[in-house]
Amino acid sequence: MRHALLAFALFTAVLGRIGHAQESPFFVTYTHHMEEPGNLEVETSATSGVPRSGQRFYVAPYTELEYGVTARWTSELYLEGDSAWGDSTVFTGWRFENRYKPLTREHWINPVLYLEYEDVNEASRIQKEIEGGGPDLGSSHRELAGERAHELETKLILSSDYHDWNISENFIVTKNLSESEGVEFGYAFGAARPLARLASGTNCRFCRENFMVGAEMYGGLGSTLGFGIHNTAHYFAPVVSWAVSDNSSLRFSTGFGLTTESNPVLLRFGYSYEIQGFGTRMAKLFGRKP
Repeated sequence: MRHALLAFALFTAVLGRIGHAQESPFFVTYTHHMEEPGNLEVETSATSGVPRSGQRFYVAPYTELEYGVTARWTSELYLEGDSAWGDSTVFTGWRFENRYKPLTREHWINPVLYLEYEDVNEASRIQKEIEGGGPDLGSSHRELAGERAHELETKLILSSDYHDWNISENFIVTKNLSESEGVEFGYAFGAARPLARLASGTNCRFCRENFMVGAEMYGGLGSTLGFGIHNTAHYFAPVVSWAVSDNSSLRFSTGFGLTTESNPVLLRFGYSYEIQGFGTRMAKLFGRKP
C-alpha cells in the first residue's frame, strides 16, 4: 500500500508537467461537479476482471441515467448485470443515488453529500465503489445470485479545483439492511486534468483539450467487525476521457490490483450521451411549466 500511494503521487506529479473539464474520467471517485439542471445523461459502461487462479473472467455491464434536478441536486438510477466465463449471465439489481451540494458557491474544498439505496444480489461486480472486503470473485452465480442485499450507502465527497486540476476524496460508509454484517467502510481518491489549458482554435476532436487524464485509487477498509486493509480489495487505476462531441464522451481505465483479494487487472469502459433540456422538453410534452 505504501508503494501504491507513492506511485499515485508520482503519477500526478508527472501529469502536472504536461498541461476543465469535460466529463470526469473517474469510474469510482466522485467530484463536486453536478449534472446541469434539466439535463439527462445516459451512460453505458462495463467492468471486466482479469482472473487469478480459481476465478473466472467476467464482464459486468451497467446502464446509468443521471438527471440534474437542480444545480445542487443530481439523481441517478443504475441497472446492472454480470456475465462470467463458464458460468452464466444474471441481472444483479438496481441502485438509486442522490447527490446534494450544500454550498452554493465554489470553495477551496467543496463538500457533497451522497445517499444511495441498493437492491442487488451478491453476484454484483460493477464495483462502482468497494466497501468492506470487496466483491466475492471466487464463487459461482448459482451460489451468489440468490443472496440479495438491500443496502444503504452514504459518502462524504470532498472535491477541489486547483488551476487545471481536480482533486477529490470520497469516504464511504455502507450498511447492509439484510444481514448483520456491521457497517462497512471504503475510500476513493482521484486527481485529473485536461491535457491542454486552452482550446486550440480549430474544430477538431483529437485536439489535446478534448482529453482528460488522471488516476484514482480505491478500495475497502473492512467494517465495524474488523476495520483495516487486511483481506480487502484495492486498485490503482490510470484513467482517461475523450470528449467525442459536444454532448458525448468516452472513458477508459485500467486498474491494477494491489492485493490478493483484487483482480490482477480491472478493465473499465464507458460511453455517455447528454440530452440537454430534457426536463424542459418533458414539461412541454405534458403541458406543464418547466
